[in-house]
Amino acid sequence: MKTCALYGFIWALGGAFLTLILFFMGFHSDPAKLQAAGWIGGLAGVAIAVICMVLGVRARRDEVPAEAEFGYGSAFGAGFLIALVQSVLTSVFWYVYRFYINPAFGDIVIQDQLAKMEAKGVTGDRLDKAESVVRMMNGPVLQIIFALIGGIILGTVLALIIAAFVKRAAPAGPPKI
Repeated sequence: MKTCALYGFIWALGGAFLTLILFFMGFHSDPAKLQAAGWIGGLAGVAIAVICMVLGVRARRDEVPAEAEFGYGSAFGAGFLIALVQSVLTSVFWYVYRFYINPAFGDIVIQDQLAKMEAKGVTGDRLDKAESVVRMMNGPVLQIIFALIGGIILGTVLALIIAAFVKRAAPAGPPKI
């Protein structure tokens, strides 16, 4: 469990640093730059996730004796634990980010989404109704919950894929009687 917690922490820390870098570079303070921040954050975030999960599951596999099996289930379990730790820590960071570091981030996201709706021709009463829904969905508490659930789902899918490549079958030996 210590190994999984360590790699989950490293993954969360990498994501937090990425978010802070995007913030300090101004990508989270201007609706026009938000789409670029999404692409940069998405691609770099996936790279961080894959690297941390592969290294973490491999480190967990290396803790198991070489003559013991570290099958698909064990590899998936380790990956899931890494993702669970990462999701909880990322949710805590997201809380701090949204309430203390960049409390205006929600308004930037809302401005961006409303501008996109206006560009598609949504106007008047429909835009007002859409704005209330967008504001509700982009509230900090709901976003923290989405970060937790989304992180667990993404991590589970990633663990399912990575476990297929990192598993280790038991070494072939004489048949057990």
